[in-house]
Amino acid sequence: MRFTFLFLLILIFNNCIAQVDTTKLFNVSAYIETYYSYDFFLPFNNEKPDFNYNYKKHNQPNVNLAFVKANYQSKRIRSSLALMTGNYAMYNLSSEPNWAKPLMEANVGYKPFEKQDFWIDAGVMPSHIGFESAVGSDCWNLTRSILAENSPYYESGIKFNYTNKKQDLYVAFHILNGWQKIAIPKGEENPSVGFQANYKPTSSLTLNYSNFVGNIKVDSINNALRIFHNLYAIYDASSKLSFILGFDIGTQKVAFTKSTVWYTPVIISKINLTDKSKIAGRLEFYSDQQQAIITTSTPNGYQTLGASINYDYQISPKVLWRSELKRYNSKDPIFKYTQNSNQQTTATMVLLVKL
Repeated sequence: MRFTFLFLLILIFNNCIAQVDTTKLFNVSAYIETYYSYDFFLPFNNEKPDFNYNYKKHNQPNVNLAFVKANYQSKRIRSSLALMTGNYAMYNLSSEPNWAKPLMEANVGYKPFEKQDFWIDAGVMPSHIGFESAVGSDCWNLTRSILAENSPYYESGIKFNYTNKKQDLYVAFHILNGWQKIAIPKGEENPSVGFQANYKPTSSLTLNYSNFVGNIKVDSINNALRIFHNLYAIYDASSKLSFILGFDIGTQKVAFTKSTVWYTPVIISKINLTDKSKIAGRLEFYSDQQQAIITTSTPNGYQTLGASINYDYQISPKVLWRSELKRYNSKDPIFKYTQNSNQQTTATMVLLVKL
């Protein structure tokens, strides 16, 4: 019901503003990311082990993400609607009801003050947490980090956001339906909150802090207070060389128990070889020994070191070819094959088209 109302708002706003605002812009785009991935440990059901939600299929061509997106932008109104399919939608939104699974974006925004870049947006939106998104073309690496795969890609709620006149500072306050939720599950009706501050002290450096505070249902009886912090810096050392340094830390507490803690550092480097080609490498570690986020049912929980390297070639302005080799090493045998293993090695190729 609430999203029917949201779509009606978009239509009403667009119709009204079209009569008075000559700067309106309507745009339709499309995106498809096809891939082939090979897991050298040979999963028996042609599906890679848990803990990742993209590029899940082993040894078969598949679609990771495909969507059609419509945007509207005027001086005081903006809206976006994107419908999707693919592995990302299938696995990352598996807990959502069927009507919500195709929704990548469905939001409308209003600018109440003509001379201030302050917006109020509501609906389904990309997450305010992290430097990676579900859209592969926005990310330096072919696959997503463990950090990104186990924190929100999307969110729903209301966002109050402001950009200063120099456009070097962006701040936002979020009232959310929960930790990566569109539909609100029973028992999690209370809203969560989030904050983001993104600052660019120089043209070559971006600093970001984001957080999340809310109650999470951990079983049929108990809720837990989850507090999550996301920090990262993006630094362009030169026109050829760039770095991302990221660190996440979260705590979760059920009443009358001690808090559980998880954390994850990551470093990514990118080298532009030519105007059309680049390489990027990633080194990461994810520690969730008490299994607040990732359940392994093993003595040491999820403690995994990951490394990857990828090569990208821009075939044309709208077509990108990518390849990657990735390795995971875990303290416990958490990767489920015919026999459980503490290692996973994959090779992936992607053909990405933007229209």
